[in-house]
Amino acid sequence: MELTDEILVQRTTKSKLPEVDFNKLGFGTYVSDHMLICNYSNGQWEAPRIVPFGDITVSPTTLAFHYGQSVFEGLKAFRQEDGRINIFRVHKHYERMLRSLNRMCMPGIPEEIFVEGLRRLIEVDKDWLPAQPGVSLYIRPLMFASEAKYGVKISDEYCFIIFTGPVGPYFSQPLRLKVETEYTRAAKGGTGSAKCAGNYGGAFYPTQKAKEAGYDQVIWTDARENKYIEESGMMNAMFVIDGVLVTPPTSDSILAGVTRDSLLTLAADLGIPHEARPISVTELENAFRHNTISEAFGAGTAAVVAPIATIHINGIDHHLPVIKDNAIMFQLKNKMEAIRKGQDEDKHGWNFLF
Repeated sequence: MELTDEILVQRTTKSKLPEVDFNKLGFGTYVSDHMLICNYSNGQWEAPRIVPFGDITVSPTTLAFHYGQSVFEGLKAFRQEDGRINIFRVHKHYERMLRSLNRMCMPGIPEEIFVEGLRRLIEVDKDWLPAQPGVSLYIRPLMFASEAKYGVKISDEYCFIIFTGPVGPYFSQPLRLKVETEYTRAAKGGTGSAKCAGNYGGAFYPTQKAKEAGYDQVIWTDARENKYIEESGMMNAMFVIDGVLVTPPTSDSILAGVTRDSLLTLAADLGIPHEARPISVTELENAFRHNTISEAFGAGTAAVVAPIATIHINGIDHHLPVIKDNAIMFQLKNKMEAIRKGQDEDKHGWNFLF
């Protein structure tokens, strides 16, 4: 029997869809009508089920609350010109979630449950993904330790959930960022390369301090010396210096972004010089001083590319040149969007269509 036949689907009797203004979506405002739930206990996964989106009941002693075993992913689905739905790079996101789960001592979710369960969920809520420009369906798979005990231990029970929601553009204006040299996001040997909840919670305080100083986010530096650029807020950092697209190499303190990987692949396709190498704060300062930096942007699932207007380094605001329509970041973004929408050849096999 196929997994899609085994999934119990309980449809909602009242859709929230009529309440949605697809011209004013924002990001993270709306949630689709259903969610997929699958529980793990006694060393095995139970049959997944699709139910109306709603609250879940857990004990105050749930281990995830106390010891942080919680991992999530973020990916998107798009409506193609022929009406089909495309989940972009679903297998790459699945592989990354497995790595995150392994780092947090959590059981791997079977690929069939992740991929086919996700497809079935989107089929149930397909009306939440219209064809209008700029709209996509954000997909949030997550897993947490659900065992009700408060002794320090690795959980023996887990809950896997997928929910979705329509989203528009993530950032509306170029960003003002502050290079952070006091606080760190992740250290060598830590969990920086895993997409676990604690990484984000720990980043809130320095980010809030940067916002109080008039900046949108921080640029993280390495924990050992605060000498090298690591990430741009919640995204991978990319710069164009001397006409070359450069980005820090992935490591155990930097998340291996799927969008980052996609953009580097497309840069090679388009003949754009690119390098993945360490970038020091000093190099960035010198690039501003000698006017050799032409672009800076964050790369991530939510925004694809997020242009940066200002970078604050050691007490000085450095301003990027005015962003042009033919900027490298937009060449890459437009190419990626054309592939996702079915307007360009998918020669790398990134699209999962149904």
